[in-house]
Amino acid sequence: MTKHTGPPGQPDQPQPAERDAWLPVSTSAASRKNRRRRVVLADPRGRGRVLRTIIELEEQTSVGEKLIRDLIRTQLRTGLALGGGTLLLLASLPVAFYLLPSLAEVQLLGVRLPWLLLGLLPFPLCYGVGYAYRRLAEKHEHDFVSSVDR
Repeated sequence: MTKHTGPPGQPDQPQPAERDAWLPVSTSAASRKNRRRRVVLADPRGRGRVLRTIIELEEQTSVGEKLIRDLIRTQLRTGLALGGGTLLLLASLPVAFYLLPSLAEVQLLGVRLPWLLLGLLPFPLCYGVGYAYRRLAEKHEHDFVSSVDR
């Protein structure tokens, strides 16, 4: 290295001869050009279609609106099926106890069956239905994202 010639606090700048000292003597501009390599980090095929779909979603074109509408319709169908089924099951219990009075007289552990089914059953049932709906909603969203990324 040469003497420090720059402003205080600045590192020494090597001279051109020192800077290229590590290169072999026979290097020329042509041989340096041949050493360049192209690095491909991703496959460019299919990227245009994904980008076009994302643009359609962001700009809310008719295709993007249809994709979103289909996702919402799928989520709604799943919610109505699970929620409606749960509601139907829970609403049918009092009707069953009304129509079958002998069923209402059954006791388990000293507690009548209607109290057990109507007092305790809804809580784990609603938790399980909520868990199942969340899993199905995440699956539908994952399917939507993967269909957009294709």
